Amino acid sequence: MNNQIIDFMRSIKNPKQTVINMMKNNSNPIITNLVQMAEKGDYEGVEKFTRNYFKEQGRDFDKELAELKKFMGNS
Repeated sequence: MNNQIIDFMRSIKNPKQTVINMMKNNSNPIITNLVQMAEKGDYEGVEKFTRNYFKEQGRDFDKELAELKKFMGNS
């Protein structure tokens, strides 16, 4: 991954709000629903959706979350 992207990701002060702002302009109704759940604080709903999505894709949510945290320096 490009070092500029990594530096940008690390400079984000409020990752939750940054992601929500980036996703608000999306016209996909599924993404819109996820943003609304996140804004309401329904993190359980967001996690449930994400786990189901990963499962449908044949991916391991917990493994990929651990890798993301490691990448972001939060492990």
